[in-house]
Amino acid sequence: MKLSQIAAQLYTLRNCCKTPADTAATLKKVRAIGYPAVQVSGVCAMPEADLAAMIRDAGLVCCATHESGDSILNQPAQVAARLKALGCRITAYPWPGGIDFNTLESVKAFAARLNASGKVLADAGCVLCYHNHHIEFRRVGGRAVLDILYAETDPRYLQGEPDTYWVQNGGGDPVAWCRKLKGRLPIIHLKDYVVNAKNEVMFTEVGNGNLAWPQILAAADDAGCEWFCVEQDTCPGDPFDSLRQSYEFLRPLAKG
Repeated sequence: MKLSQIAAQLYTLRNCCKTPADTAATLKKVRAIGYPAVQVSGVCAMPEADLAAMIRDAGLVCCATHESGDSILNQPAQVAARLKALGCRITAYPWPGGIDFNTLESVKAFAARLNASGKVLADAGCVLCYHNHHIEFRRVGGRAVLDILYAETDPRYLQGEPDTYWVQNGGGDPVAWCRKLKGRLPIIHLKDYVVNAKNEVMFTEVGNGNLAWPQILAAADDAGCEWFCVEQDTCPGDPFDSLRQSYEFLRPLAKG
């Protein structure tokens, strides 16, 4: 991992991106922390040209986006056009809302839809990834749903955006999943996992939890990862402070 490959997921700052003006100010704060790139998600609606200009004006690049599952499955050509307008090539299916994981047949049908959309995106020069939560570690027909989704899709049309917290939360091993996705891992979500004083599992800043970061980063590097994207679904205070803590932890682990 190089410093130039570390990004911030704007979903972490969604409450600071409710208007175009707020979004522009947020992007500048992200760059001031040190991040060179952002993944677009959770920002207010605005023309892609305006958002792209804000990102450039802040001295950032857009490395990827999250688009709605509905748009990815039903309007992949429009998704590809949006990515091009934002100057990036990677997006991810963010959450399987309404998807039936009860049978092997329904999981395979979902995989087929992802594969078809991914082909449209690939033909347009873009990359579709899958962002997991814990629910994809449910076992159907003796295998985890996430294993089935990758087995039933073409690597050219569906790649991985593993989320380290959710892999751990689902009972998986983030290092093993980076290795499993070798050659199929353009982006990873870096999110730490901790047990608090109430014995509750919670999100925390990268480096403040229990995950094996040197091993995770090395495995992702070896898998060919392009972007190491920091995300924190909930923060204990100012989300900019949380992003700063994560960046300061990662900076000495970067190669330059």
